[in-house]
Amino acid sequence: MKKGVSFWDVLAWVVLAGILVWLLLKALGIINTPLLLEYAPYFGAVYLAGWQIHKLEMVAREVEGLKKFKEETINKVKDIEMNCKLNHR
Repeated sequence: MKKGVSFWDVLAWVVLAGILVWLLLKALGIINTPLLLEYAPYFGAVYLAGWQIHKLEMVAREVEGLKKFKEETINKVKDIEMNCKLNHR
Protein backbone atom coordinates (compact mmCIF):
# COMPACT_ATOMS: atom_id res chain seq x y z
CA MET A 1 0.00 0.00 0.00
CA LYS A 2 1.51 3.29 -1.12
CA LYS A 3 1.34 6.09 1.42
CA GLY A 4 0.87 9.57 -0.01
CA VAL A 5 1.07 12.99 1.53
CA SER A 6 -2.32 14.26 2.68
CA PHE A 7 -3.69 17.77 2.28
CA TRP A 8 -3.41 18.29 6.04
CA ASP A 9 0.29 17.35 6.03
CA VAL A 10 0.96 19.90 3.30
CA LEU A 11 -1.13 22.53 5.09
CA ALA A 12 0.73 22.00 8.37
CA TRP A 13 4.11 22.44 6.69
CA VAL A 14 2.92 25.52 4.78
CA VAL A 15 1.74 27.10 8.03
CA LEU A 16 5.05 26.28 9.73
CA ALA A 17 6.98 27.73 6.79
CA GLY A 18 4.83 30.87 6.91
CA ILE A 19 5.56 31.38 10.60
CA LEU A 20 9.29 30.86 10.00
CA VAL A 21 9.31 33.37 7.11
CA TRP A 22 7.50 35.88 9.31
CA LEU A 23 10.07 35.37 12.07
CA LEU A 24 12.92 35.83 9.60
CA LEU A 25 11.38 39.05 8.28
CA LYS A 26 11.11 40.30 11.87
CA ALA A 27 14.73 39.32 12.54
CA LEU A 28 15.86 41.27 9.47
CA GLY A 29 13.92 44.34 10.57
CA ILE A 30 11.46 44.32 7.71
CA ILE A 31 8.62 43.87 10.20
CA ASN A 32 9.07 46.11 13.26
CA THR A 33 7.50 45.23 16.61
CA PRO A 34 8.93 44.78 20.13
CA LEU A 35 11.00 41.60 20.04
CA LEU A 36 10.29 40.24 23.50
CA LEU A 37 6.54 40.55 23.05
CA GLU A 38 6.35 38.49 19.91
CA TYR A 39 9.31 36.19 19.35
CA ALA A 40 9.02 33.77 22.26
CA PRO A 41 5.46 32.55 21.60
CA TYR A 42 6.10 32.01 17.91
CA PHE A 43 9.36 30.15 18.37
CA GLY A 44 7.55 28.02 20.92
CA ALA A 45 4.67 27.41 18.51
CA VAL A 46 7.05 26.38 15.73
CA TYR A 47 8.92 24.05 18.03
CA LEU A 48 5.75 22.46 19.42
CA ALA A 49 4.16 22.07 16.00
CA GLY A 50 7.25 20.36 14.60
CA TRP A 51 7.46 18.15 17.65
CA GLN A 52 3.80 17.20 17.34
CA ILE A 53 4.20 16.27 13.70
CA HIS A 54 7.20 14.11 14.62
CA LYS A 55 5.20 12.39 17.38
CA LEU A 56 2.28 11.75 15.02
CA GLU A 57 4.63 10.19 12.48
CA MET A 58 5.96 7.88 15.19
CA VAL A 59 2.42 6.86 16.16
CA ALA A 60 1.57 6.24 12.50
CA ARG A 61 4.59 3.91 12.18
CA GLU A 62 3.50 2.02 15.29
CA VAL A 63 -0.04 1.67 13.97
CA GLU A 64 1.33 0.25 10.71
CA GLY A 65 3.32 -2.27 12.75
CA LEU A 66 0.18 -3.24 14.64
CA LYS A 67 -1.72 -3.69 11.37
CA LYS A 68 1.00 -6.02 10.08
CA PHE A 69 0.99 -7.94 13.36
CA LYS A 70 -2.81 -8.30 13.17
CA GLU A 71 -2.66 -9.65 9.61
CA GLU A 72 0.13 -12.09 10.51
CA THR A 73 -1.83 -13.28 13.55
CA ILE A 74 -5.00 -13.78 11.50
CA ASN A 75 -3.06 -15.77 8.91
CA LYS A 76 -1.46 -17.95 11.60
CA VAL A 77 -4.83 -18.65 13.20
CA LYS A 78 -6.28 -19.57 9.80
CA ASP A 79 -3.34 -21.92 9.18
CA ILE A 80 -3.86 -23.58 12.58
CA GLU A 81 -7.58 -23.97 11.90
CA MET A 82 -6.89 -25.52 8.50
CA ASN A 83 -4.34 -27.93 10.02
CA CYS A 84 -6.81 -28.92 12.73
CA LYS A 85 -9.53 -29.57 10.14
CA LEU A 86 -7.17 -31.63 7.99
CA ASN A 87 -5.94 -33.68 10.97
CA HIS A 88 -9.47 -34.50 12.15
CA ARG A 89 -10.57 -35.96 8.82
